[in-house]
Amino acid sequence: MSWDFALLLFVALVVTGLVWLLDVGVLRGRRRARAEAAAQACRNNAAGLDPDALRVECEQAYERASRPSWWVEYCVSFFPVILFVFVLRSFVVEPFRIPSGSMLPTLENGDLILVNKYEYGLRLPVIDRKILDLGSPRRGDVVVFRYPVDPSVDYIKRVVGVPGDVIEYRGKVLSINGTPVPRSRDGDYYEPDRAVYVGQYREQLGDVSHRILLNTQAPQDLMPITRFPDFQACTYLPDGVRCTVPAGHYFMMGDNRDNSLDSRYWGFVPDRNIVGRAFFIWMNFGSPSRIGGFE
Repeated sequence: MSWDFALLLFVALVVTGLVWLLDVGVLRGRRRARAEAAAQACRNNAAGLDPDALRVECEQAYERASRPSWWVEYCVSFFPVILFVFVLRSFVVEPFRIPSGSMLPTLENGDLILVNKYEYGLRLPVIDRKILDLGSPRRGDVVVFRYPVDPSVDYIKRVVGVPGDVIEYRGKVLSINGTPVPRSRDGDYYEPDRAVYVGQYREQLGDVSHRILLNTQAPQDLMPITRFPDFQACTYLPDGVRCTVPAGHYFMMGDNRDNSLDSRYWGFVPDRNIVGRAFFIWMNFGSPSRIGGFE
């Protein structure tokens, strides 16, 4: 069973929020009245006690009577914390963990990253409906999105094609609207997942200069893994694939070009699946030196 953390957080927020409102509006007044009655009863039954002892005993009686139930106390205490986390995670930034090497050399397996949740617009949590459009993904952005084949899974790739673009990946050469994307050799990279050295290139994708991994000599069989929506917008050829990106969709690719399951295989990412733009590595426990921004 796949647990939706956002839904669980929302349910916790609603439950603790309702208890907080109930406490502010009803329970707190009842406790105060009960505590005052207990203190008055203490004073009425104070025969023979000296004033200091009477004051201490009545204060204790007041405190005992004004103490909330354990479940009210927990909900009231946790509500501000849950509210802060919910707002931060839903509208500002959300943490993710990189689970694979498909974005090497930009992102490594085990990188803990932050994702900007507002750059492309504000969405209502849980139902993911956009309520305020602030921008759109651009070529070169590294984006987290819900995998179109299984929306319960989050993927991270780089935006290669925006609506209306004609994307070609033939003979391991990427072209956008008929123009090959510039790239130049940038040494070799040791890929730890496969324990091999792979050619590293510097690619200029729009305004973004970033690194990719590519073995220009190894064959690559580009065949769809599913008949995805707008399948007719793609043509699979003996040496690659050509796709026209539909309106409201994006074409995504991993920087590890030979080892990335991306739009070449399962099609386009609709705008409604976009979670946000990844922009910062906040920790990698195996390599703390990786903390910082990336291209």
